[in-house]
Amino acid sequence: MNPVNAPAAPAEAKKPGVIPVIPGEFDDFETEVTRFRKGEIKDTEFTQYRLRRGIYGQRQPDAQMVRVKIPFGGLTADQIEALGRVARDYAPLQKGHVTTRENVQFHFVPLAQAAEVMRLLGETGLTTREACGNTVRNVTGCPFAGVCPGQVFDTTPYAGAFASYFVRKPLIQSLPRKFKVAFSSCASDCVVAGIHDIGFIPVVQHQDGREVRGFRFLVGGGLATMPKVAQELYSFVPVSDFLRVSEAILRVFNASQELRKSKFKARIKFLVDWIGIDGLRERVEEELRQEWARNPVDPGPYLWIDDEEGDVPPLLPMSNGHPAADGELSAFSAWRAANARAQRQAGYFAAEVQLPLGDIRADQFSALADLARRFARGRARTSFQQNLVLRWVREADLLPLWRELKKIGLAEADAGGVTDVVSCPGTDSCKLGITSSMGLAKALREALEKMEISDPLVRKLHIKMSGCPNSCGQHHIADIGFHGGTLKSGGKQLPAYEVFLGGQYMQTGGRTKIGDRIHVRIPAKRVPEALARVLGLYTGRRAAGEEFGAFYRRVGAAPFEAALEDLNQPGAFNEEPELFVDWSRDEAYQLQRGEGECMA
Repeated sequence: MNPVNAPAAPAEAKKPGVIPVIPGEFDDFETEVTRFRKGEIKDTEFTQYRLRRGIYGQRQPDAQMVRVKIPFGGLTADQIEALGRVARDYAPLQKGHVTTRENVQFHFVPLAQAAEVMRLLGETGLTTREACGNTVRNVTGCPFAGVCPGQVFDTTPYAGAFASYFVRKPLIQSLPRKFKVAFSSCASDCVVAGIHDIGFIPVVQHQDGREVRGFRFLVGGGLATMPKVAQELYSFVPVSDFLRVSEAILRVFNASQELRKSKFKARIKFLVDWIGIDGLRERVEEELRQEWARNPVDPGPYLWIDDEEGDVPPLLPMSNGHPAADGELSAFSAWRAANARAQRQAGYFAAEVQLPLGDIRADQFSALADLARRFARGRARTSFQQNLVLRWVREADLLPLWRELKKIGLAEADAGGVTDVVSCPGTDSCKLGITSSMGLAKALREALEKMEISDPLVRKLHIKMSGCPNSCGQHHIADIGFHGGTLKSGGKQLPAYEVFLGGQYMQTGGRTKIGDRIHVRIPAKRVPEALARVLGLYTGRRAAGEEFGAFYRRVGAAPFEAALEDLNQPGAFNEEPELFVDWSRDEAYQLQRGEGECMA
């Protein structure tokens, strides 16, 4: 059978990582690239094959984005080092990018070198398999699972089980559209489960005098042009049955012919919208009565078991090492307050490394691998906030860790805060990009840093942006969000942004709040001024202790629209030629949007 159509057999798999690596797939990929170059495979057929292997075409000719699948964001030091080698040897920009789905992406990789990258990654148990395409995408998880004081239970083993159980299954090789899954470890929903196709919220019930672990199943969430919050399909499914029920949902999704009519309306959120959550439940229950589902699917063989507590280093007395010098005490204290949180295990901390816009240079990968070995027992986790979390750091090691992070330029003290801006790559590489969202994100970070914000309610705000409406930067759920668009003036186009206010994803219990799009579109170069006005309106008119979301819901969109109205005056645009040049660009703006491969 042609490798393009055949799921690979796992016979030769080796398992140093969550997802088994099959070296034969790399040879198959090289073979199919050669056949494609010779014209022996149709472009559409090869594109689908390539995407299932995690290789995504960029807007630039013969440039590929390699997406590395990292279940629940879990990495070892060796894997971080391997990612650094990819950045150094194969990525012309000499960097990798952590995404809002906890993947790591490398851009501008030639197609001819993609298999070499796969092999390098596979040596440490990393894979790109099904990181793109209409498949089950990367399974995200809470980077603090297992160490969070407020967790219900550690869902890491189950996130790993989901990833390894479904990978390469024929069922998920050509779904109606992509399928995204997230596992929270606390009832508050620490991974935005509410915007996923399936979101798992942990629950513990007491049955016949014993504790039974299980999940709330939230189904039908998603963002893009029709954002929807997932609804509760089941209030409790025991962990012993969660894979069988998950498969039933995927089978219903795959078999729903109404989703095959248009790729633009093919996510499971549309099915829930059309038939209701009760209608979906009826279909799932019918599927669970089929022959395949009569026997339980034991998650045991698929659980990802990594005994992190098994080799915990002994605690050190706080007098160990060199105390903070007078000149560094303030900076270290600020970093510790913002980026380090106490674990449920006394004396240990999880330190969140703030990665500016999710980017990591090749040399920083290598340094972070070394720090993971020295301070975090050789492990780390990426987060949907595009950061990296080092766990199991002894309290006495926080200062030495901070000093080392400072040496490599990764000691910013605002992880998850207002300057920790989130952005997708935008027109830097994406075919669907309308604007340079990364360029704007850099400009906003600079503007926010110049403000020297000390107000704690402002410092906790979340700002996110996307280069198009598809919300890869998750702008819909931010306190303040932006997505790229255009304006016209004098027959010319200029880059612009829609503005979203009032989104919320922290402490929601899965009931994520989608922000409102207010009725104003701002030229890209005026967005920093717009942000300053939004913040000024909030700080000037809020009640004592009133958070931004509560303030917005109280006053509504009108005051913000009035405050920004003069920034959108088409007659004045021609007086400012810089408005016709996007951020991080030198040439005049021109909309160049290709056909994206997300729906291929």
